[in-house]
Amino acid sequence: MRLIENFNDYQLLDMADGQKLEKWNGIKLLRPDPQVIWPQKSFPQLWKDIDAIYHRSSSGGGHWEILNQNIPEHWLVKYQNLAFNIKLMNFKHTGLFPEQATNWSFLIDLIKSSHKQVKVLNLFAYTGAASVACLSAGASVVHVDASRGMVDWAKENVVSSNLKDKPIRFIVDDVVKFVKREIRRGNKYDIIIMDPPSFGRGSKKEVWNIEKDLANLVSLCSELLTDTALAFIINSYSTNLSMNVLNNLLKLYIVSNRQGIINSDELGIKMENSELILPCGICSMWLNQPKKVD
Repeated sequence: MRLIENFNDYQLLDMADGQKLEKWNGIKLLRPDPQVIWPQKSFPQLWKDIDAIYHRSSSGGGHWEILNQNIPEHWLVKYQNLAFNIKLMNFKHTGLFPEQATNWSFLIDLIKSSHKQVKVLNLFAYTGAASVACLSAGASVVHVDASRGMVDWAKENVVSSNLKDKPIRFIVDDVVKFVKREIRRGNKYDIIIMDPPSFGRGSKKEVWNIEKDLANLVSLCSELLTDTALAFIINSYSTNLSMNVLNNLLKLYIVSNRQGIINSDELGIKMENSELILPCGICSMWLNQPKKVD
């Protein structure tokens, strides 16, 4: 399992009874998490002075209960030289998945070590953490998401990280439709990143279902890779998909046409002052490296 390291502005303080207690640059939040199935708190004394709690509704969705009225509407969380705007969203999220920090660091190192101008395509790009990381390493980025609100948020993160003059295009569109247009245009990318939801809707209400649509999307994206492409990365939070499913997609549509290796792992967050680890999804990546010879 790949765990985040040196993310000083984020801490997982405790987990119990379907909830995780976190600190985001000094602000303490309590949010539900389906992976936390044990009732026992490790540090009961920390479950005080919480700034906001997210309550699920039995009919779906939920709401934030603000306990500290001094919480700002948004605040910054920093990771290395990157800065992200945190906001309390209606569906329990904050606009950032901290477990992805391992991928941000990996991408930064990969791009810097490539010694060429790298083009990155970030699909289902959300609030743009991966886009910001790639920009900071010197890549040019095309950032695609169906939600205009999320794309606007990504623009804020680019500005907060002092990267507003770097080469990035923001696209509000259905991902599959955009990829098909890029194929017709003949555009190519050195790195493709995707973080597909289990279900979603495109900018014009197109329906996305990861089990029905992911294979076709990976196949289409294979046509967008340059001959010297560096990486193809798929993240998934869907509990219905295993790493082997993502591995199979990469083997069928990426490795079959080029050399390289596949690395896959769970992503997780280690709880502070504990050996407990919160699992946070899976990541499979194809890397353009010579295959190992036994």
